[in-house]
Amino acid sequence: MYIYRKAKMSDTQAMASMINHYAEMGLMLPRTLPTLYQRLRDYTVIEEKGEIIAVGGLHILWYDLAEICSLAVRPDKVDKGLGLGLVEHLIVECRKMEIAKVFTLTYQPVFFEKCGFKRIEKEQLPQKVWTECINCPKFPNCDEVALIRTTRENFHPA
Repeated sequence: MYIYRKAKMSDTQAMASMINHYAEMGLMLPRTLPTLYQRLRDYTVIEEKGEIIAVGGLHILWYDLAEICSLAVRPDKVDKGLGLGLVEHLIVECRKMEIAKVFTLTYQPVFFEKCGFKRIEKEQLPQKVWTECINCPKFPNCDEVALIRTTRENFHPA
């Protein structure tokens, strides 16, 4: 049985391990423990039998825009629908907060396209998105792919 819940401080070691496992493979950006501590409220985890098996962040950037970031599933739990389930959980969270659009910057665009996201040019995202990029190890040569999805069926992003 899977339990979706907000992350706690006691989860951060498992979260960092999962995220940084994929970062070492070049599949996502790394996260430090201090960053996870500071943004703990952004993160949701999936727990099974008391163990963290997936993690994903929802970072709010503007009144109508949030980012899904640091989405990772424990390697032995891949291909069980956990990533898709977590994305959908985060989209529902956006709807509850009345956030109209959610985007991601990723090295896994095909996965996010399966989740209903559409590719866009990074330049289409508001400048507010880039304020945090200065601390990224890839700055200024970002090679991630930008994708966006609306959280409401009758809303279409510009």
